[in-house]
Amino acid sequence: MEQEKLTTVFSRGIIKENPVLRLMLGTCPTLAVTTSALNGFGMGVAATVVLIGSNIVISALRNVIPDKVRIPAFITIIAGFVTVVQLIIKAKAPSLDATLGIYLPLIVVNCIILGRAEAYAKDNPVLHAAADGLGMGIGFTLALICMGGIRELLGAGTFLGFAIAPSFVTPMTIFLLPPGGFFVFGMLVMLVNRLSNRKSPEPDCTACPIAEACGGIAAKNEEGGDTPCK
Repeated sequence: MEQEKLTTVFSRGIIKENPVLRLMLGTCPTLAVTTSALNGFGMGVAATVVLIGSNIVISALRNVIPDKVRIPAFITIIAGFVTVVQLIIKAKAPSLDATLGIYLPLIVVNCIILGRAEAYAKDNPVLHAAADGLGMGIGFTLALICMGGIRELLGAGTFLGFAIAPSFVTPMTIFLLPPGGFFVFGMLVMLVNRLSNRKSPEPDCTACPIAEACGGIAAKNEEGGDTPCK
């Protein structure tokens, strides 16, 4: 089986298979911590570090871990990385640790982390697993920042704690509450789905060496059918 390119593996998680807005994973922390862009950024970076680290270790040990105990083994590896990340955040950013609260240690059971370990890391080489973790982590972080930024701007009239055009933006507290979170989440899901499902442009056959030979097929397809060349 031919291995995917690293760039393809990396870019897939940003929009096409965004873990939050396309795969609908990790929605609990997404809705809970995105009352500001900074909170979303902190949670996203923490999850990304855990994703990359756990993917690398699980991929490296994929031929060692027995299949029957792979899930407990994966959770143990993930828990180790979460513990390290949580201790670092407690030491370097205690305010962020207090804001994220229980959702930081709950990264251990985040569907994105365990899902990528089960769906990709255990079956692919280390570099590809690392690229997958980085891409999915960036996609997760971007989704959280977008949600947090929109909710913070509309709900508090600020962005990253700084007042933004207070005369033009009247704060609407509802965007900082669960209903506002669900509304913004739904709008972003719709936007990303539209971007991901855009139709590719029709092929230009003018330079095709067999354009004349398939002219009859092209005419038939204009009446109804698939395009001849793809």
